Amino acid sequence: MEFSSRVARVEAFRVMSLLEQAQAREAAGHDVIHLEVGEPDFPTPEAVIQAGQRALAAGHTRYTPAAGLPALREAIAEHYAQHFDARVDPARIIITPGASGALLLASQLLVEQGDRVLMADPNYPCNRHLMALSGAELDTVAVGPESGWQLDASLVARHWQPATRLAMLASPSNPTGHTLSRDALTAVSHAVGERGGHLLVDEIYQGLTYDIEPVSAAALAPGAFVVNSFSKYFGMTGWRLGWLVAPDPAVEPLTRLAQNVFLAASTPSQHAALAVFAPSCREELEWRRQELHKRRDVLLAGLARLELAPSVPPQGAFYVWLDISRYSHDSQDFCRRLLEEENVAITPGIDFAVRGGEYHVRIAFTNDVARLEEAVSRLERFLARQ
Repeated sequence: MEFSSRVARVEAFRVMSLLEQAQAREAAGHDVIHLEVGEPDFPTPEAVIQAGQRALAAGHTRYTPAAGLPALREAIAEHYAQHFDARVDPARIIITPGASGALLLASQLLVEQGDRVLMADPNYPCNRHLMALSGAELDTVAVGPESGWQLDASLVARHWQPATRLAMLASPSNPTGHTLSRDALTAVSHAVGERGGHLLVDEIYQGLTYDIEPVSAAALAPGAFVVNSFSKYFGMTGWRLGWLVAPDPAVEPLTRLAQNVFLAASTPSQHAALAVFAPSCREELEWRRQELHKRRDVLLAGLARLELAPSVPPQGAFYVWLDISRYSHDSQDFCRRLLEEENVAITPGIDFAVRGGEYHVRIAFTNDVARLEEAVSRLERFLARQ
């Protein structure tokens, strides 16, 4: 059978294969520590579950408008005002099936065949793949500690080409957990604007930051397209709900796209998501953020003991990006052997990096402190045999 050439540009997400292997070992009776997938061990907040149940019981199962439930769009706008000092008209917010739905809409709106897109390397692979599916050519720019693992204004200026139409950022980023400061984000916005391009900012880990002031492109770059999600900070991964903040002129075509691509996001999920903005729920979510902060510090201390800690600690999300070049230049094999020999599941860097992924791995600090300490002990045993 023959399929479209577009599909050939989409690579498999290797972490899902590794997750299957880890689950198979678990089913066989092994004590596996899961540090591979981007999903903390916290359940969806009880207030959200109850709100979802009430929505179902009340018959809220019909379509909402394509752009989303008006009350939810207003709540998100208020969230930006309260936490980021950003004035966002609710009409500029499009509710989507997960952040992936928002990225799909943005990619279809902003780029077409032959356009070039700038993004950092490493980055979340689906960002690359969705742009490639839209026919864009990708210019992945290698980043490292010297730029804070981010695409900064100087890199934008250096790599911008006549056919470049879009620069994409992620702050906090996956897989490195690094962020752009207020000044850096403003500078990138200006650099893109001066070149007549679009700026797309992935903020799905927004809210999960440590030791720094949280910022949003919605406050600093009014012309930017901003993607966010209820999955990470709000703990609603399986509810599949996200949103896109867009400039006024983009709202109508985005709504048309939404009508045709997915018609509307899940109605019960939208009603349930209203509960995350209640003060009591926000207190619980803040406790979870502080717990992730502790986990990060415990993991970094353990990795420092093994002389593996990154030179620039992650300031957000729940990942540590590690250079394992002293031990291996095959991250997939490294992760496979660590799972088989010590029952610790982490993610090979080749999922995220076009260059250098073969000697990097990503560790998600999504388990409790005791399990993280045990994982470091197992990693230490494994490294001693290399």
